[in-house]
Amino acid sequence: MKSSKKMLTPTQAETLLGVLKNRFEKNMNRHKGVEWKDVAAKLKTNHEKLWSLNEMEKTGGEPDVIGFDNRTGEFLFCDCAAESPAGRRSTCYDREGLESRKEHKPANNAVDMAVDMGIELLTEEQYLHLQTLGTFDTKTSSWLKTPSEIRKFGGAIFGDFRYGKVFVYHNGAQSYYSARGFRGLLRV
Repeated sequence: MKSSKKMLTPTQAETLLGVLKNRFEKNMNRHKGVEWKDVAAKLKTNHEKLWSLNEMEKTGGEPDVIGFDNRTGEFLFCDCAAESPAGRRSTCYDREGLESRKEHKPANNAVDMAVDMGIELLTEEQYLHLQTLGTFDTKTSSWLKTPSEIRKFGGAIFGDFRYGKVFVYHNGAQSYYSARGFRGLLRV
């Protein structure tokens, strides 16, 4: 891919920064001790990350800062939409799962979509942390980065919130449901 494809116009960038700033200020509980000016400064110099955040936004993810990695000096953005992003649902887990379907194949898979967007699927640990910042996936579920020891047997894991608890469970990687998508993480 050409890097120019992964850039927003100045108008698009300013619009997105406004949306992100507004969401950041409305949800301070997600990023205690983080200041918007520091986040904005990093975003303004990293066009590909801003493009990825726009992809998260376009697909319904409502990305927001959920932390800061002191080790790497990176802000952590995550999809914070109440339900799994609508523009990323009805996907198998990965390409192998998609190709193993004999019929009724969905249009895409979560792993390839995440790579194309420049983001990572949430790990189980990251998903559990997200659930401490609010209540997510009460009507949907989200594919999670699946450990290789599970994936080699054809399975993949997903998470949701039901009955006042977070559940992480498994399904065949080739399965897909209209209410299952995926949440992403972006390091900036």
